[in-house]
Amino acid sequence: MRILTVVAMAAGLAGCGGAEQAPLAGKPPEVGVVKLEVKDVAVRAELAGRTVAFRSAEVRPQVNGIVLKRHFTEGSLVKAGDLLYQIDPAGYQAALQQAEATLASARAALGSLKGRAERYAELAKIDGVSRQEREEADADYRKGLAAVKAGEAAVAAARVDLSRTRVLAPISGRIGRSAVSEGALLTAGQSAALATIQQLDPMYVDIVQSSQDLLAFKRRQADGERQPAGAAATLKLEDGAPYRHPGKLRFTELNVDRVSGAVTLRAEFPNPEGLLLPGMYVRAELEQGVRRQAVLAPQQGVARDGKGRATALVLGAGNKVEQRLLTTEGTHGAYWLVATGLKAGDRLIVDGLQRARPGEAATPVALPAQAGRS
Repeated sequence: MRILTVVAMAAGLAGCGGAEQAPLAGKPPEVGVVKLEVKDVAVRAELAGRTVAFRSAEVRPQVNGIVLKRHFTEGSLVKAGDLLYQIDPAGYQAALQQAEATLASARAALGSLKGRAERYAELAKIDGVSRQEREEADADYRKGLAAVKAGEAAVAAARVDLSRTRVLAPISGRIGRSAVSEGALLTAGQSAALATIQQLDPMYVDIVQSSQDLLAFKRRQADGERQPAGAAATLKLEDGAPYRHPGKLRFTELNVDRVSGAVTLRAEFPNPEGLLLPGMYVRAELEQGVRRQAVLAPQQGVARDGKGRATALVLGAGNKVEQRLLTTEGTHGAYWLVATGLKAGDRLIVDGLQRARPGEAATPVALPAQAGRS
């Protein structure tokens, strides 16, 4: 009898509990939602790039000769016009002296020829000399003038060759290792450079962007969807650390690479500490315009389906869950920049996604604006 009573009490308690839980089981699940707004945002693209020296000059000899001395320290800073190498000048000094002697002889002969031509001109007035003799005297004088000019040109050329025995820095910058030492024989116009000078402040960064992306951006800008922005750029170094100095986009290459289908953009960055070196791999972020009335969706509210397409869940009329297929145009801080699929006023589900089912109702819980919007 006592057993039957206990069983009956247990059944009664179970029945009461079921009556209380039934309403809980039928209540729509709570989900956190964010009401979407639109605003003008700067569109940025993160692209790969390589650093390039602002200026680079390969030092080569312009005359033949033996190197007598090197006048710089490898890896040091040099200024334009600094003496780098001294080539043996003895042969060029002798050539200059010979040219000067030839010029002096031509000038001495010119004086005699000029006097003869003037005398013959006076004698010709009184028929003291024949016309032919006068013409020959004039011709000899003009030949003397030409000889003097040729001698002056030879002296100037000899002086140029002598000056070129002093190999000077063509630009200011940091000079690399020397390819020759004292005693090396140099040849004018040789293919091998003696050294290379690079100006590293500022520094160029060559950035690669697909021609398809660039074309799409220009088309949207032409259609008025985007407004031009300042050509600002920032860098991330090889280790992912941000580079402290902002730069500016200088120009876009006019040709598309036939193999890669990419276009090269060139940006310029200050490099006062010498942190950037030629050939470094970097990531550059460029401002490519201002997207007017853009829809920004928090990244935690956007997922990918089995086909890799961007999707989102929103609360529609009657608090029914709807699934939207999105088209995105990249990220903006902690947000996706949404081109299609969402609009201002949509209630995007960002919390409780596992409890939301498309077509079923849900209880919205408004969440504050997410941090990270810029």
